[in-house]
Amino acid sequence: MPEQSNDYRVVVFGAAGVGKSSLVLRFVKGTFRETYIPTIEDTYRQVISCDKSICTLQITDTTGSHQFPAMQRLSISKGHAFILVYSVTSRQSMEDLQPIFEQICQIKEDIHKIPIMLVGNKSDETQRELDASEGQALASKWKCSFMETSAKMNYNVQELFQELLNLEKRRTVSLQVDGKKSKQLKKKDKLQGKCSVM
Repeated sequence: MPEQSNDYRVVVFGAAGVGKSSLVLRFVKGTFRETYIPTIEDTYRQVISCDKSICTLQITDTTGSHQFPAMQRLSISKGHAFILVYSVTSRQSMEDLQPIFEQICQIKEDIHKIPIMLVGNKSDETQRELDASEGQALASKWKCSFMETSAKMNYNVQELFQELLNLEKRRTVSLQVDGKKSKQLKKKDKLQGKCSVM
């Protein structure tokens, strides 16, 4: 199958149970599932604007286990951007991202040109093991962007994907299609001005 140039591939990595699928489903379908169902690999598509034309945002939700290293390598080599998810309730889930980040560096080489978001999910939980400052520190070390999210409360989910697209320097990619913002983003803009990640 020939590679379509109008696809923009985002790959979501993270340990099992950190909420990767919940973030993707919340973004693509606006739904949240309370029960945990392990993922092998799922791909979701969303229409976005790309260099003033329409293209497909292809989101690959990967397995949280390390049973499929060949699939992981393939996802990295085909990916244009990466979301590395940990749970703020688990320090181990943050540590589990180190080998994945190293593999992205190894396969992609010049990672400073590649959009990478480090994401602390489950920010609505009270039983935290990690502060936002620890996520920010790791993001600074890795020279990538950072954001905390809650798929459950729909906090920063749309903003996460928009910010990831904003990081793309080689082309103009946006969640806006035909100059129209999604209703959620319009509402947020009204409430707090433009969202930005420090």
